[in-house]
Amino acid sequence: MTIDRVSRRALLAGTAGALAAGTFSRRAGAQMAMPKSPVTINLVDVGGALALVQKPIENFRAAKPELVSRITFTKAPAPELPGKLKAQQDAGRVDIDFVLGGLDIVSAGNEQKLWSDLLPKYADILPKPEAIYSKGALDMQALGKGGAMCMVYYPSGPLLEYAPERVKSPPGSADELLAWAKSNPNKFLYARPANSGPGRTLLMGLPYMLGDTAPKDPEKGWEKTWAYLKELGQYIEYYPTGTGLTMKELGDGTRDIIASTTGWDINPRVLGIVPKSAEVARLKGFHWVSDAQYMAIPKGVAEEKLPVLLELIKWVLRPDQQAFTYDEGYFYPGPAVKDVPLSMAPAASQAAIKEFGRPQYEEWIAGAPIETPLDNDKMVLAFKRWDQEIGGSKTK
Repeated sequence: MTIDRVSRRALLAGTAGALAAGTFSRRAGAQMAMPKSPVTINLVDVGGALALVQKPIENFRAAKPELVSRITFTKAPAPELPGKLKAQQDAGRVDIDFVLGGLDIVSAGNEQKLWSDLLPKYADILPKPEAIYSKGALDMQALGKGGAMCMVYYPSGPLLEYAPERVKSPPGSADELLAWAKSNPNKFLYARPANSGPGRTLLMGLPYMLGDTAPKDPEKGWEKTWAYLKELGQYIEYYPTGTGLTMKELGDGTRDIIASTTGWDINPRVLGIVPKSAEVARLKGFHWVSDAQYMAIPKGVAEEKLPVLLELIKWVLRPDQQAFTYDEGYFYPGPAVKDVPLSMAPAASQAAIKEFGRPQYEEWIAGAPIETPLDNDKMVLAFKRWDQEIGGSKTK
């Protein structure tokens, strides 16, 4: 899924810790030879996660000059990439070597058979998911169905972020949020779920908090959620097409409470868009709805590049490289790999999270259920229904 980010600063180097990169097994080596000269890797980012992993990827190029001469970085909208890749594959001229993206692009690629099979085909080369991933990241890895490898992960939301000087007693339940919005019209805001991580996790988290019959079935199991969102919508002025606007309006005093996530709470305060004093709350019956970003290799890449790309995947999943994904908190925590404490992160990341992080997040992450997002087809259905019945006429 797309990370609709407010802004970002340059990733800073400076971490230690190591895990041997490993080498190809004898059997894999017999099948795949490393290139005789360095290759160029053309990378496309469709989810915004390059901001988190560009430093590890550049570290790979620097550490492996015998394998990689150059890496090009391009960004593309997720809906456009499958058609472009399919056309290249049909023509036998694939010039996209490596794709970073969310579950939406991974699912679309799996459906259209765009990705090279990674697992179990290269199980003797790639790390074993059950050995390296945290529990939440392992669940997200399973959703990739072997066509991609999870590279960053966070439990996400849905959280409420509010201005404590204007909201003395934040809502503690969905009913209390509705009552607060009714008493304070146009002071609560969330963005269109199809364009917003916080909006999306609010949409997918409400069925758990409201006790709907089937939280993973927006078509037949969200009776309470759809009714709730319609009623809540009476007190919402409009729905922005991106999370950044909700943060801006919380920061300038236009709104008092907005939907948020761990990363959207921390990073905009680091950047000064939202005051440091902003607080967060969660509602009764809260379940996390997690999110992740993945690495995939399109079918049809040059044969000489494939072993290098597999090595790149392994490199990004090394603990010392995963430590860079703490960044300035916007996908907090960030690492998909377990046993990567904040102490391994660059000094700038440690300082930012120490100043702007929340001590309660560790307790909340450990103490609440973590759910995977809806399957892609169900998510598309939920977005479509929200647009038609809830916010389409008020989105801008």
